[in-house]
Parts: sequence; C-alpha cells; structure tokens
Amino acid sequence: MVDLLVLGGLGMDVRVRVPALPLPAADSHTVEPIELRIGNTGAGVALAARALGLRVRVVDTLGADPAGDVVRTALTRAGVPAALAEDRGGTRRSVNLVDPGGARTSLYDPRPWRGGGPPFSTTEVAELVADARHVHLSIMDWTVPLLPTVRAALAPGVSLSTDLHDWDGANPYHRPFAEVADLVLVSGVRLADRAGTLAEALTPRTVVVTRGADGAELFPGDGTRVPVPAAAAPAPVVDSNGAGDAFAAGLIAGRLRGEPLTEAARYAARVAAAACTHDGMEYPSGLLPLR
Repeated sequence: MVDLLVLGGLGMDVRVRVPALPLPAADSHTVEPIELRIGNTGAGVALAARALGLRVRVVDTLGADPAGDVVRTALTRAGVPAALAEDRGGTRRSVNLVDPGGARTSLYDPRPWRGGGPPFSTTEVAELVADARHVHLSIMDWTVPLLPTVRAALAPGVSLSTDLHDWDGANPYHRPFAEVADLVLVSGVRLADRAGTLAEALTPRTVVVTRGADGAELFPGDGTRVPVPAAAAPAPVVDSNGAGDAFAAGLIAGRLRGEPLTEAARYAARVAAAACTHDGMEYPSGLLPLR
C-alpha cells in the first residue's frame, strides 16, 4: 500500500530566470542557463510528499518524447513509481519565468489527451485507488470520465483531495473535480473576497484557499473560517514554482499522521516556505521540514 496516489499532473518545466516581471519590452534578453526539469502540479505534489517521507505513486500520461524522458528520469531518481500511458499528443510542458525574488509567471501547454477513451481502464484505476491511504487528483482531462470510479474505489476512511488552482468559482471545467473531492485546494488569485461564498457552496467539503505570501484561509465545512498565517522562509526565496503543490503535500502528510486540520495546515505553510528556497521540485534530503 502507498501513502499517497497522485492522479495526473506530470509534465516538463522550462525554467527561465528573467530580470523582472512583467518582462521588460525588448527584442531579446540575456538570461542564466535555461533549465529543463520535471514540473507541473502532480509532480510537485508527488515529489514534495516523497521528500516528506511518504510512499508515493503517480498515474498519468506522458509522450514518447524528450520531455517525457526528463519526467521519467526524475521520478526514478526520487524513488516514485509510476503507472504511465503513452500520449500521442506528447508530454505537457510549461515555460516558467522566474524573477530575482522568486516570483513566477507560467505559460502552460496542457497537451489534451488524444485517445478515444481514458488511458486506463476502470479496473486498473480502482485497484490503484484501493491501494492508497490518500488520493490526490490533478485536474487533467483524461480523469473526468474516471471520477465516479475513483470515488467508489476509495477504501473506508480514505480521503480524496484536488487542487483547482486559479479557479474563479464559475468555470464549469473545475466543478466535477470540486464535487468529487473531500478536500479542495484553490488559489485565491481570482476569488478576491468571494472565498467564503465558494466554501459555503462546496459545503460539507473542506476548502483551503491559498494566498501565497499572505498565507491561507481554511474552511473546515462547518461554516467557520480559520486563517493560516504564512510561514517565514528559512533561507532566501529563489523559486516559488511548486509552493502550492508543496503546501498540498504538507497538508496531506499532516492529516495522514492524524494531526488536526488546523495544525496540518500550519505545517503545510512551513513546507511551502521551505520549498521556495530551492530551485526546482526535486528537493534534497532535509530541505523540507519533517515532524
């Protein structure tokens, strides 16, 4: 049995350090060496959770291309087993522009699934889900027809989480993922002061609204709101890519240890802050805080 099963969200990041964001208008900029590395949200959660000591497995599609090789090599290096289906459309990829303070802008190429049906059978998915203590769902298109199978295959007491990223609360694409999950993470960047309204609409689910350097808001599903202060980074911030994914991994790890929701969220803030002090998502041993 694994502690965490991550469904979807693997890809390759092209990391470019830029002099400022937004990027100054110019025909060209000389930058530091451009790095190709594992990235995207599922990888971020899986690698952070592995660095926190969890047994992790990922399930996703990858292309038979150099980008996919980057991802496969990184997963092997981290000791994260994967069930992978070949995608004719190629591997998802992002270009991440990172300024000197670690802030970033991402250009995301989702590479929609081009198969005639889901890349994994309901039997395969059910067996993988049943063998996990927690399941985290990335919002990949190929998972949508499998959501009922995922929900039904959860063992008693096992929770399902998802990250809706910068959802505005209205885009219908995100709603099936929100409705199937027990724990919903969402960035507050498009919600402004509507976080409470969204959380109420998703009751009785637990909703966590992340706000970067401003911390997070925790809505346990009982009508209350608990602020979660941001943690101080233990070293200079160099790269905020994957901070939200590290937060999710920390929250899942805390809950699997039996910590109360609020305590787990505070721990997750510490994990996210530490992740920002490292360039990339392959975290060296000891970087992320362990209990």
